[in-house]
Amino acid sequence: MNIVFDGVSKIVNGTTHIHPISFTLESGATNVILGHTLSGKTSLLRLMAGLDRPNKGRILLSGKDVTGLFVRKRSVAMVYQQFVNYPSMTVYDNIASPLRMSRMPAAQIDQTVRKTAAMLHIETLLDRLPSELSGGQQQRTAIARSLVKDSELLLLDEPLVNLDYKLREELQVELQDIFKERKAIVVYTTTEPAEALMLGGNILVIDEGRLLQTGSTPEVYHHPVNTRVAEVFSDPPINFLPARVAGRTARLGEDIEIRMTEHLEAVPDGRYIFGVRPNHLFLQDGDPDNVTIRVKVILAEINGSETFIHVHHGQTHLVVQEDGIHPRHIGTEIPVFVNPCCFFVFTESGDLLAAPFRKD
Repeated sequence: MNIVFDGVSKIVNGTTHIHPISFTLESGATNVILGHTLSGKTSLLRLMAGLDRPNKGRILLSGKDVTGLFVRKRSVAMVYQQFVNYPSMTVYDNIASPLRMSRMPAAQIDQTVRKTAAMLHIETLLDRLPSELSGGQQQRTAIARSLVKDSELLLLDEPLVNLDYKLREELQVELQDIFKERKAIVVYTTTEPAEALMLGGNILVIDEGRLLQTGSTPEVYHHPVNTRVAEVFSDPPINFLPARVAGRTARLGEDIEIRMTEHLEAVPDGRYIFGVRPNHLFLQDGDPDNVTIRVKVILAEINGSETFIHVHHGQTHLVVQEDGIHPRHIGTEIPVFVNPCCFFVFTESGDLLAAPFRKD
């Protein structure tokens, strides 16, 4: 099974939400749509579901043209950000509701509901009302109701965004196993690169309604085709430094010099943009090949078990991502270390020229 977008675009009140876009998503793997808020992720899902119709182009589901087909005539299930459950129904009845509408025999409904509830660890909550559940339990109920439909197309629109970190982490792991067992075309949207990497599978990176890059999730992460993809696929944002390469040496920013070795050797002399992800900048020097960057702290942002240290190197803003808690006083001058092997190289127009060698 697959879903194909063939030159699909969507315009609302004169504003283009989706520019002409073409891609194919297959069953058998999780398909992730990654983009910032208002990038067009939900618009794509609504077009897939039949909630909206494109202005141009065709949508094919398993070879059948469904462009003009309404949602009720499509084999589709959708999970939203909010916990969408019927408040007057028990968990059991919420999960069973689409099966009763399809007139499935009662015994089969009972078997399917209990099996799906057990899969999502809510089998002991079947007699409760949604108001008696936690946020995580409500979202598990909503996901279970979508799973029992056994649709060709399963769409999840940032389903975990309103849950706390621990619950999100638990469900991310559980959903990976559930998706592997299903024959449906699974499409999952997120704004978070870490979630996209955890889910794996294939990815579409979109921005302002434009498709920037598609491919396997790890491949796109390690080889973003341009600076915009690298920005979308990095949280905190990737660091960029203007650079000039001359005679096997690159001069970055104010006074950073690195040797053009390994993946950098093939880069000819000229002006470039060097990029390095925040998790490849370090506060401790543990490698003789590391380069030292003198910076001034402007903010230390605690994010769970990590610290995002915002610094200035001359006029350039950088972010250092470190495990653990690292409080720093604003205005403090500190050294930051980076290995040249971690740099991406982009042309001045933003296209990828060289990517770090993968070590996995």
